Amino acid sequence: MADAKVIPFDDDRSRGSAVQRPPRRRSAGSRRKGEPAVVREVQPLPSRAPGQDDVPVTREEQPPEKPQDIGGLEQRIAGGLAFLRRRLTGDYEVDDFGYDEELTDQVLMSLLRPVYEKYFRVEVKGVENIPSEGGALIVANHSGTLPMDGLMMQVAVHDHHPAGRHLRLLAADLVFMLPVVNELARKLGHTLACAEDAERLLAKGEVVGVMPEGFKGIGKPFSERYKLQRFGRGGFVSTALRQGTPIIPCSIVGAEEIYPMIGNAKTLARVLGFPYFPLTPTFPWLGPLGAIPLPTKWTIQFGEPIPTNGYPPEAAEDPMLMFNLTDQVREQIQHTLYKLLVQRRSVFF
Repeated sequence: MADAKVIPFDDDRSRGSAVQRPPRRRSAGSRRKGEPAVVREVQPLPSRAPGQDDVPVTREEQPPEKPQDIGGLEQRIAGGLAFLRRRLTGDYEVDDFGYDEELTDQVLMSLLRPVYEKYFRVEVKGVENIPSEGGALIVANHSGTLPMDGLMMQVAVHDHHPAGRHLRLLAADLVFMLPVVNELARKLGHTLACAEDAERLLAKGEVVGVMPEGFKGIGKPFSERYKLQRFGRGGFVSTALRQGTPIIPCSIVGAEEIYPMIGNAKTLARVLGFPYFPLTPTFPWLGPLGAIPLPTKWTIQFGEPIPTNGYPPEAAEDPMLMFNLTDQVREQIQHTLYKLLVQRRSVFF
């Protein structure tokens, strides 16, 4: 936009004394020195409609601080101090699995949320398919070299479900063998991926998440991205049948590209006791910088529930039924993955 030319209102001043000024008149109310003062009755000025001849004068003023803002800040400070006091004195509750709901809501979710919203920019679809109450089993694909997809799915349920439900994830043994990670996983509500723990959580009316591909899915090479691996022996179906809870397929797009796994150092993995040791275009060549995930654009879609409460109690022992339901869940997740990939414009946008 070109700069506007400023035209002064009193352009005649630049001409100096060439301009003749008119003689100065005395106003009606003025008087010279020595003249007697005349007392006159002051008449009020006639009122004018707003906007008739007045030109509004706008001034940039700082809005006064609202009392409710001050009160809200004081409440947040008081809440934070009360939280620290409960932490220091041990006056907080955890359940039988070590889940700390207060710490999860106020601290851990606050740490994961910027990654969820700003870095991966996760888009959530179909979260209303998760029931508002009662147990439910969410079954999702697993990928990404590191299990960040489970954490992002947990934030999606926590922040977007209308009833504010919490997702309890079933994790592998390795998670609970690592220092620090073990404690954080317990605080977040994760528990061992076994039928006993899953049934106890479902019986309590919790939303439970499982990724049946396990290490086969999370550690697969980049060339096999978005191709679901085998779903085990269908143990999650048997658990859902025993509790009569619905199975909700979940498809996650975007996690496959955060660490493109182009190789696997099997010897080093065996020495360290890991199921695999990933080689990516950036790790371990760039050192710690290579561990930073790529900022891909994610989509998490929860599919329509598959009911299980219509089957008899002995159905959980029917291997053919478990195979059919497992295959149905797997096919629904795979079909949704392909559909989301077709709709995706770019890996990063």
